[in-house]
Amino acid sequence: MEDIKKRIKNIKLWNGIFSIVSLLSTFVGLVLLFALMTDLFMDGAPRISYKFFTSFPSRFPEEAGILSAWVGTLLLILVTAFAAIPLGVAAGIYLEEYAGKNWFTDIIEINIANLAGVPSIIYGLLALGIFVYFFKFGESVLTGGLALALLILPMVIMATREAIRAVPNSIREASYAVGATKWQTVKWHIIPYSTGGILTGIIIGLSRAIGETAPIITVGALTFIAFLPASPVSTEFPFISFKWLLDPFTVMPIQIFNWVSRPQQGFHVNAAAAGIVLLVMTLFMNAAAIYIRYRFRKKIKW
Repeated sequence: MEDIKKRIKNIKLWNGIFSIVSLLSTFVGLVLLFALMTDLFMDGAPRISYKFFTSFPSRFPEEAGILSAWVGTLLLILVTAFAAIPLGVAAGIYLEEYAGKNWFTDIIEINIANLAGVPSIIYGLLALGIFVYFFKFGESVLTGGLALALLILPMVIMATREAIRAVPNSIREASYAVGATKWQTVKWHIIPYSTGGILTGIIIGLSRAIGETAPIITVGALTFIAFLPASPVSTEFPFISFKWLLDPFTVMPIQIFNWVSRPQQGFHVNAAAAGIVLLVMTLFMNAAAIYIRYRFRKKIKW
């Protein structure tokens, strides 16, 4: 009896120690993050203005802006989302709901998990060989978007599969019991209930893509660009233009890297201001995902 009490006491002691260490680790991480964000805002906030958003890069730091960078970032993320989300979600649904459990699907699953940990520069080299040299897309928005789509595709597939696995089997059995087909079960029950987890994986992937630099530089993104890609809206029927897909581009991370590498202090201030804008864009994406997830869960609840 004494041994049992002593063992329980030791377990409680180690649990308490582990809780304290975990709390301290979390606190240290939050303090460092807060310090970095405070320093970033103190340096860059005074530089943020309407002119900063509507001006092209310049040799003079006080006249330089991020117009071409933030427009290029939005267009790149748009292409990435349209390429990676449908393909990744469809692949995740197929592997989890339709594919048989055999050695072939096991190999696919292992390769998807391994691809999620491949360095981003490898995806840049892959995109350079396939999209630039083989398909002749050139150093364009389309090439950059497809490169980032390859980068986040394994993450979207894995997130989709994990979200589908979290759906209770009782929902599937109830759907089959009333005569629903496999596709009807997936469409009306599995996908709606797993939407929250799928969206979380998608946003995490896009948040990573919006800050990537290595694959974008590899496929030929420009470090200095004083013009915008062609407008996606046309004055002629069908009023939509896709010329911008093949135009040169730059993005926020490359613009920040370019300014940080300059010796003038004014460019460093510009880099801090651009970093704030990039951070706000990422937070906005996460906020949008939280709102959409809330709406889906509310709809399912009712």
